[in-house]
Amino acid sequence: MASPVYVAGVGMIPFTKPGASEPYHLMGAEATRRALSDAGIGYDAIEQAFVGYVYGDSTCGQRALYQVGMTGVPIVNVNNNCSTGSTALFLARQAIASGAADCVLALGFEQMKPGALGAVFADRPSAFDEFDAAAGRLIDAPGVPLALRYFGGAGLSHMQKHGTPLSSFAKVRAKASRHAAKNPLALFRKEVSADDVLNDQVIWPGVMTRLMACPPTCGGAAAVLVSEAFAKKHGLNTNVRITAQAMTTDTSSTFGAGDMMQVVGYDMARAAANKVYEQAGVGPNDIDVVELHDCFAHNELITYEALGLCPEGGAEKFIDDGDNTYGGKFVTNPSGGLLSKGHPLGATGLAQCYELTRQLRGTAEATQVDGAKRALQHNLGLGGACVVTLYERA
Repeated sequence: MASPVYVAGVGMIPFTKPGASEPYHLMGAEATRRALSDAGIGYDAIEQAFVGYVYGDSTCGQRALYQVGMTGVPIVNVNNNCSTGSTALFLARQAIASGAADCVLALGFEQMKPGALGAVFADRPSAFDEFDAAAGRLIDAPGVPLALRYFGGAGLSHMQKHGTPLSSFAKVRAKASRHAAKNPLALFRKEVSADDVLNDQVIWPGVMTRLMACPPTCGGAAAVLVSEAFAKKHGLNTNVRITAQAMTTDTSSTFGAGDMMQVVGYDMARAAANKVYEQAGVGPNDIDVVELHDCFAHNELITYEALGLCPEGGAEKFIDDGDNTYGGKFVTNPSGGLLSKGHPLGATGLAQCYELTRQLRGTAEATQVDGAKRALQHNLGLGGACVVTLYERA
């Protein structure tokens, strides 16, 4: 980290069900305006912008930002599957840390359709061909949509290796609902019990019920990152600093290990987290609050271990001891996570940034983690990329 990078402003709009949102460009523009207002600057101060979305044509980033201003600055469009928002953040942070810019916008949005995710371009090889082949070799789940097969298969692997009961995944989902009940920006705020989750519609017998999967949603979120010199010159908020950040992609273990946990990015997440801890000179026990990629309850559970929040095979005890919630070791997904907010792919990583920035400022209101000083963000995209970011209260 060559130069300190601060989060001067964040903005987020409430996520909505597909069909109930404004068009993507209006969502993106509004999230940007909120981040600029939070930072206390105008769009004319932005020197570069990185804009993330998955389902959209080229230059949708320009279409959204032109609603805010047309100043001629570089606008880079980013698509990295479910880690798109944090990839935009990663690039914005790099621009400042390297000295290439002093004030950079990271924006993410998504206008989604109902139902399971699917390919848009069916006339060419899919980026998931090898993932599909691996899933086909490792598990037998006819009729189960691919995304559910990937992450349900990872959860099944954990169950088989460590004896993890289905109820552990249900407890993760119930915890998410308790957190979301306090978050006005969460789409699903109804509190459910672990029994409610277990008794919900079965979509893979013995592996997953409907409530264990996050829903597709629409939304937008943004962050303004600045250098120390720029912040001092303009009197901006420097309460939150990005102390370390790492992006990883797949290695040979993804397909070579013969394990669905590796197929869905367990090793990517572990490698990224270890790089971040090394950069910052801290360990997992120094973290107070975590926003991690809970696209399925199964992925939250295995990610506890990938991030080092508990030992491998220790997730069941970690959950039962309450170490993933208020009063425990690490408050995970105080926002309610993807399971309760939904998952507008391009916006998700920046929505995590929004929540953690407010946590470290002490302005998270009903979801506030008392005394939070360090926050960890984990955002995963299959195909693949994983971004882990460490924030500190400056």
